[in-house]
Amino acid sequence: MTNLYAIADPHLSSTSDKPMQVFGRRWAEHPDKLFAEWRRLVGPTDWVVIPGDISWAMHLEDALSDLALLDALPGYKLLLRGNHDYWWPTIHRLRSQLPASLRALQNDALAIGSWAVCGSRGWSCPGSEGFSAGDQKIYARELQRLRLSLEAARRLGLERLLLMLHFPPTNASLEPSGFTELIEEYQPDLVLHGHLHGVSRGRLISDWKGVPVRCVSADLLDFQPLLVIRNGALAEELTPGAAGPPT
Repeated sequence: MTNLYAIADPHLSSTSDKPMQVFGRRWAEHPDKLFAEWRRLVGPTDWVVIPGDISWAMHLEDALSDLALLDALPGYKLLLRGNHDYWWPTIHRLRSQLPASLRALQNDALAIGSWAVCGSRGWSCPGSEGFSAGDQKIYARELQRLRLSLEAARRLGLERLLLMLHFPPTNASLEPSGFTELIEEYQPDLVLHGHLHGVSRGRLISDWKGVPVRCVSADLLDFQPLLVIRNGALAEELTPGAAGPPT
């Protein structure tokens, strides 16, 4: 492995009309920005992890054109489901139809060099505005799925651990949750998440009890995939206590 990059929330919509400018002017023509920056930064043997909200499509058949756009970009890609990825079918069916350079993560883990990469979609945490009984059920299920993925990563027996979520691991008040408990238990080397748009740095956590945490939503990164692992090692700017990405 050479390098690993991360960028969440591409929100591609080649078969649907879903303009993202409602989240700000920076989203204008965002796929062109993303693809140009991707080609500038990512090499053919690099990996890019995409923690959710990949396509606005409602069915896999409609999402395949967006997946083909990702397949045409340099490098290998690892997909994680987001809350807007309604098109995501059973994992067996998805894997049977993924383009050659794409992989999908669900209740398991993938070895990338010396790193075990795992994760789950996550969900809104207790204490979030409007958190309901229905949210509690999904939250509990996502905790189970994340533990399954973490255990699969542990069985790989690798030196380093990268944990991905789509949702952040806390509520907006940055309070502890079941997700932060799992972070404390398994001690990943890095946690990545997306989901948040148009937020200030003050609403983001950059460290959870010594574990670096980074939001890699596309707009927060100005549509530039973030270098996470360089030549097998955690990028220097992502070590605990380092500043988060610019807003």
